Amino acid sequence: MDQRMRSESDNLLSAVVPLMKLLCLTVIGLILAHPRTQIIPRATFKLLSKLVFALFLPCLIFVHLGQSVTLDDVLLWWFVPVNVLISTAIGCALGYIVALICRPPPQFFRFTVIMTGFGNTGNLPIAIVGSVCHSSDNPFGPGCHRTGIAYVSFAQWVAVILVYTFVYHMMEPPMEYYEIVSEANEIVEEPINNISMPLLHEAEWPGMVDKGTEHSKKPFIARVFMSISGSSQSTFPDIDFSEEGGADVGPSSPKSLRCLAEPKVIRRIRVVAEETPIRHVLQPPTIASLLALIVGMVPVLKDFVFGYDAPLSFITDSLDILAGAVVPSVMLILGGMLAEGPNDSALGIRTTIGITIARLVVLPMIGIVVVALADKWHLLIDGDQMYRFVLLLQYTTPSAILLGAIASLRNYAVKEASALLFWQHICAVVSLSFYIAIYFKLLSYV
Repeated sequence: MDQRMRSESDNLLSAVVPLMKLLCLTVIGLILAHPRTQIIPRATFKLLSKLVFALFLPCLIFVHLGQSVTLDDVLLWWFVPVNVLISTAIGCALGYIVALICRPPPQFFRFTVIMTGFGNTGNLPIAIVGSVCHSSDNPFGPGCHRTGIAYVSFAQWVAVILVYTFVYHMMEPPMEYYEIVSEANEIVEEPINNISMPLLHEAEWPGMVDKGTEHSKKPFIARVFMSISGSSQSTFPDIDFSEEGGADVGPSSPKSLRCLAEPKVIRRIRVVAEETPIRHVLQPPTIASLLALIVGMVPVLKDFVFGYDAPLSFITDSLDILAGAVVPSVMLILGGMLAEGPNDSALGIRTTIGITIARLVVLPMIGIVVVALADKWHLLIDGDQMYRFVLLLQYTTPSAILLGAIASLRNYAVKEASALLFWQHICAVVSLSFYIAIYFKLLSYV
C-alpha cells in the first residue's frame, strides 16, 4: 500500500513540477513586460519572438528531428500528423456543439468552432516536453528530450497547412456583418506601427499580419459564391472572375468556345484557391523540418551531419546550443503576452466558459479514448510511452496563439481572440497539471 501511494505521489510530482518550472518562466516574462514595471519594452519581446521563429526553433527542429528520424521512422510515425487532423476535427465538432448550446453572437459562430477546434501543436508542446525531460527521473528514459521534440516537430507541417487553408478561410469576416463601403466614402486607414501592435499578433508566427492580401480583411469566399446566386459583377468590382488570358466567353461567342469554357463554380473555386496564402507555408520552422527529414532519411547525409565523428558535427553542436534557448524564450514571450491582460470581448462569458471547458476538459477525455483505441488496433509504436504522450498532448493544449495573428490578419474577432487566449492559458495551468498526471498514470501501464 505504501509503495503504491509513493508511486502515485511520484507521478503527481512528475506532472506538476515541470509545469511549475514553465510557470516560473512565464511569471518572469509577465513581470518584465507588465505595464507598471516596463523593465523590458514590448518591442524587445517582439524581437525575441522573431529570433525564436527564425533561428532558435528551426535549430531545435533540425537537430532533434534530423538525429531521430529514419526512413523506417517516417512510416512508423504516420499517426502523429493524422492525430492532428483527428483532434482538430473532434475539436471543431465540440465547438459546433458549444456554439449551439451557448449561443454566441451570430458573427462569432465560426469563431467559436475554430477556437475550440484548433489547439497549440507547436511551441507549447515543445516547452512541456522539454520541461518534463529536464528532470533526470522523468518516466520516459534517457532519450526523452530528443524523441519527444522529434515527434512534436513531425506534426507541425500538418498544423501549418491547416492554418493557411482551413483556419484562414474559417476566420474570414461574416458577409452579413461586413459593410461594403463605396470608393467615394471609403476612409483611408493610417498604417499601424508594428511596435504598437499587441504582442499576441507576433508571439508565435511573427510577420503573419504583414502577409495580407487585398482580400484578407474581406469576406472573400462569401462574396465570390454570392455572385453565383444572382449578384452582379458590379457588386464585387475588386474580384476578377474573367478567364485567364482575358477571353470573354459571352452569349455571342461560338458554341464550341462556350462548351469549352470553365464552369462558373469551378472558376470561383479556382479564384478562392489562388487567394489562399498556401505559399506562406514555407517558413523557417517548416523548412527546417523538411531539411531534417531529408538528412535523416538519407544515411550518407546523416552520417556526414550528425554524430560525434561527423565532419559537420561542429555545426550541429552550435545549432544545438542555440536550440537550448527555445523553451525559456517561448515562456518569456507567453508571459509578455499575458502581461497585456484580456481585452474587452463581445463574445460573452457563457461562450468563453463553454469554449474553455470544451477545449481544456472535454477534449482531453476524448483524446484518451482515441489514443486507447489506436493502441488497441495496433496503430501505435509498441512500448513507446513518449509517442503516446505527444499524441495525448495534442488534445490537451489551449487554443493556438497563432489564431490571434490570424484574427488580426482577417480583421475578425481580434479582441475576442485576445481575451479568450488569455483566460484559456490561465486555466491551462490547472488542466494541464491534472491531465499530465493522469497521462503519466496511464502510461505506466504501457
